[in-house]
Amino acid sequence: MRKIALHLKILLGILFGIIIGIVLTQFSWGTTFVINWIKPFGTIFINLLKLIAIPLIVTSLITGLANLKDIAQLSKMGSRTFVIYISTTLLALTVGLLVVNTVRPGNFISTETRNEMLASFEGSVGEKVREAEAVKAKGPLQPLVDIVPENIFEAAGSNTNMLQIILFTILCGVSLLLISPEKSAPVVAFFQGANAAVLKLVDIIMKTAPIGVFALMASLVAESPSADIFLALGMYGLSVVIGLAMLMYIAYSMIIYFMGGLNAIEFFRKIIPAKLVAFSTSSSAATLPVTMECVEDRLGVDKEVSSFVIPIGATINMDGTVLYQSVAAVFIAQVMGYELTLANQLTIVFTATLASIGAAPVPGAGILMLVIVLESIGVNPAGLALIFAVDRPLDMCRTVVNVTGDAMICVVVNKQMGHTLKPKVFA
Repeated sequence: MRKIALHLKILLGILFGIIIGIVLTQFSWGTTFVINWIKPFGTIFINLLKLIAIPLIVTSLITGLANLKDIAQLSKMGSRTFVIYISTTLLALTVGLLVVNTVRPGNFISTETRNEMLASFEGSVGEKVREAEAVKAKGPLQPLVDIVPENIFEAAGSNTNMLQIILFTILCGVSLLLISPEKSAPVVAFFQGANAAVLKLVDIIMKTAPIGVFALMASLVAESPSADIFLALGMYGLSVVIGLAMLMYIAYSMIIYFMGGLNAIEFFRKIIPAKLVAFSTSSSAATLPVTMECVEDRLGVDKEVSSFVIPIGATINMDGTVLYQSVAAVFIAQVMGYELTLANQLTIVFTATLASIGAAPVPGAGILMLVIVLESIGVNPAGLALIFAVDRPLDMCRTVVNVTGDAMICVVVNKQMGHTLKPKVFA
């Protein structure tokens, strides 16, 4: 009997989770049952993925950097990676603003629905505004200060501090390049062994993925708002989805073909496991182990490239998130009666680009950054209440684009560094 591929098992888990969630919520006790007895398995799965995110970043990044020939090679790869990241971020913002200004979803929501939702989510919005104000109060260069940890063990205690971990790890890798091979060899050998062990741990955890995504989808259905709110926000959600689809299937396809030398259909097929996990977890950090496995084993990207590009991309390359922020900001402004000028929309581009670099790769981080974007154009952040009802499913979609963008750029940088794709898994 033919063995079912992992990505098909994950897809079946998603489908069964949706079906079970819909069926159980028809009973008065169903929602409570899902939350108490099914959702915890989804939480466990996410925690397992987050558990190995930092060990994977540290071991893979150090071994990848140590395998480089010299500092010049690292500088070349780093500069090209950063330029492509910024370029795709600006492209995502452009697509988002084009779609939202064409569809104008703010014209499709009634005043009654708007007021009802503003009142319902007032407390949650206030909390987000206070968090954003705390970030802004630290000064314009605080994000730069936050990248440098004062205690690496404290930084390693949270997945929201990944930029600090990456900086420390890069410095360690560079140090290994600068000392003699005789002295660096034992350290490199240790991290190579640790990296192999972490990758095997990824394989073990991924065997539980179908159960994990089943639980996540069932709980999502059970906790979703009522259908009339979804209907009221349908055009907003459609605008985000259209923008994400244009970015991923048109823009990314062209980039992957012309700059990466790879057929787009083959590319999308080989990263299906990462996309499914991204969709179900809404977290680039949680998906990181699966993304690296797809890029290295299924696409065949050289390890020295993937170990550098993917961890950094999971932290600062948020194309899906910035596209969503541009659509959401303009949508909220439209609903609340603000007329945005060209200067306002250019401010969105600038602010959202900076916000995406500092956004934590965890579920819901985009909402906090959106507060800063809204205030930069003078729109009341209370308007966030308008999108809370549909934020979770859209968060799932934009995380898929974030992860896909990381993998796409990894293939492009791999080619620019002179490497050829050598897949280990041909499924």
